Amino acid sequence: MAETRGERKERTRRAILDAALGLCEDSSLVALSLRQVAKEVGIVPTAFYRHFDSIEALGLALVDESFVSLRAMLRDIRRGDPSYADIVDLSIDILVQHVHQQRAHFLFIARERGAGPPAVREAIRHEIELCERELATDLARLPGTTAWSAEDLRILSNLIVMAMVATAEAILSAPQRADTQRQIVETARTQLRMVLVGALHWKSRT
Repeated sequence: MAETRGERKERTRRAILDAALGLCEDSSLVALSLRQVAKEVGIVPTAFYRHFDSIEALGLALVDESFVSLRAMLRDIRRGDPSYADIVDLSIDILVQHVHQQRAHFLFIARERGAGPPAVREAIRHEIELCERELATDLARLPGTTAWSAEDLRILSNLIVMAMVATAEAILSAPQRADTQRQIVETARTQLRMVLVGALHWKSRT
């Protein structure tokens, strides 16, 4: 069956995204040129603009792609009325699985979070904040948090999400050996359990 125009366009868009991920493995998006991406894909530079307005717009698409499935999976975990321990264990398991499956995306996020164009850095910050807000909403439903202030819930969700961000970055930067990866994961579990043990004894200020 002949490929439709829409299918062709989507295939080229996908090729541009993949090319950008590959070209950014050793440098930031700010050092990437439109011509480099076009050459890698095998299209003329003007064809790039049929898919993205700029390299920055391409970066924003990669940010969205990197977070959408992770947030959906973490949301699914918390829908099943889990305990605190379940939230820790399942969230870490999902994170590790996602980092390995989407390694190029997570490398991109880890790098661009600090070195990317301003709009891309802001998009990453916004996505992390969305994760925190969703987690805070779910934490408010768990036993022991009914008397907590919204600010306390926000702070706890921030601690958890930032610990998960640090875990993802540790996995990416560490040698890809089973024992090293296992140690990172176990450390992350312990850190989050410590945070939650302390949280369960916290009393919000009145």
